Amino acid sequence: MEHVSHEMIKPVYDQNSKILILGSMPSRKSREAAFYYMHPQNRFWRILETLLKESSTDKIAFLKKHHIALWDTIATCDIIGASDASIKNVIPNKIEEIVAQIPNIQIFTAGKTAHKLYYKYNYPITKKEAICLPSTSPANCRISMEEMLEKWSIILNYL
Repeated sequence: MEHVSHEMIKPVYDQNSKILILGSMPSRKSREAAFYYMHPQNRFWRILETLLKESSTDKIAFLKKHHIALWDTIATCDIIGASDASIKNVIPNKIEEIVAQIPNIQIFTAGKTAHKLYYKYNYPITKKEAICLPSTSPANCRISMEEMLEKWSIILNYL
């Protein structure tokens, strides 16, 4: 069990953000790279690039151009490797700070763990419903890329 804090990875958002995508906790590869979804087999960036028909070479500029905010539900926790099932001793991020600045933002969660954690720790404060999308993690290989794109395409309705 490793105690993980990813406070060095700041949320990405600005006043023009229309959607907020919340993960649970960055993988070890993402923590090493100090940015979100940086594991080479994670499909997050390929999904967004396909849906938005543009490369995400400069990831922060890409997100801001498309009005996408990005953060995680967890600020610190104990975790074994990248296993969401092992997450314990959660200290949540203060999602309400973004919601207070952008009250009309639509929240999406990337995976069931992020969804469960959002509703346990953040929803009682924000009172904002979240739409659960399938996890883009390499561990979620049972969903094909085609099905993933179909399910994630709902974000286009909010951009």
